[in-house]
Amino acid sequence: MVDYRHLNAMTDENGILQFSHLQTPDPGSGYTLDDNARALIVAFSREDGDQLARCYATYLYRSQHSDSWANFELNGQFSSSFDSEDSVGRAILACSLGTSSQWPEIRRICIDMMARNLPRTFDFSSPRAIAYTLLGLCKGEIPVFSEKLLQMVSLLSNRLINLYQLKQDKAWFWFENYLTYCNGILPQALFAAYSLNGDKKALKVGHDSLNFLNSILFRDGYLNIVGNQGWYSKGGRIPLFDQQPVDAASIYFACMEAYVGIGNRDYLDLAKLAHAWYRGANVHSLSLYNAETGGCFDALTEDGVNLNQGAESTLSLILCDLHAEKNMQVQTESEYSS
Repeated sequence: MVDYRHLNAMTDENGILQFSHLQTPDPGSGYTLDDNARALIVAFSREDGDQLARCYATYLYRSQHSDSWANFELNGQFSSSFDSEDSVGRAILACSLGTSSQWPEIRRICIDMMARNLPRTFDFSSPRAIAYTLLGLCKGEIPVFSEKLLQMVSLLSNRLINLYQLKQDKAWFWFENYLTYCNGILPQALFAAYSLNGDKKALKVGHDSLNFLNSILFRDGYLNIVGNQGWYSKGGRIPLFDQQPVDAASIYFACMEAYVGIGNRDYLDLAKLAHAWYRGANVHSLSLYNAETGGCFDALTEDGVNLNQGAESTLSLILCDLHAEKNMQVQTESEYSS
């Protein structure tokens, strides 16, 4: 069963708060576009999610400014200090999924936000922002752009492929000269593009880059996320800590996208390992899920776990749990019918 208790506790009438002190939500941490976009995606998966979806979608709507989305709000004031292309890309992904929402009001709001913000994404330089946007285009139903959808998908996937070709060499199969956070979104987006339009070049780059990433992350039979203490630069050492839950979700979804796209069960097995990271299949054999609160601890650290339970970590776990639960049901039904 997916546990929504901490998500509910972190959500107020404005949206989902960014951080908590241990399990206690921290109003002084404000709200971010990133977290409310992720929360909106969660709400779409809940039968009783209409009120939450309205809350999070309204937050995204209010966060729009004349030139883009603001990524941070505190005490009713939006700040541009933390704006990023990546956060806008995540918002585009959430809105794209919302264009097929079962709730007409949410669908209308998301279509409006897509129409307003999607054209700006074609100036993105961040690989992850491009990838989030590309994934959104592959997953949504976007009537205002339906005639140009395949053209836009091809444009964005080619941008990622070009970045890969600029950085790739005989020992480094990646889009940048370093691995940082949410790395899985890059190959995931290319697998999604292949599933939509059959682009063999996108498939090859997605396959090669994901295999390279997996060769680094799955050591000793479990997932070892690239730590955020310096990240991993080409030719350098791989930092082990701190390992962040959002990165486990990123590799889980990349492997699942690959499995759906080409049917290789090795990817399914790696996705299951990535999901198991949250509940103890990691370097410390410690669960990051807090059964007492429904939250997810913020990081796996050198000394154990970071006991705070912020929105990003909790939403990452919930998104994985939701997808895994649905996938398990589909697999069970398929095996039963055969």
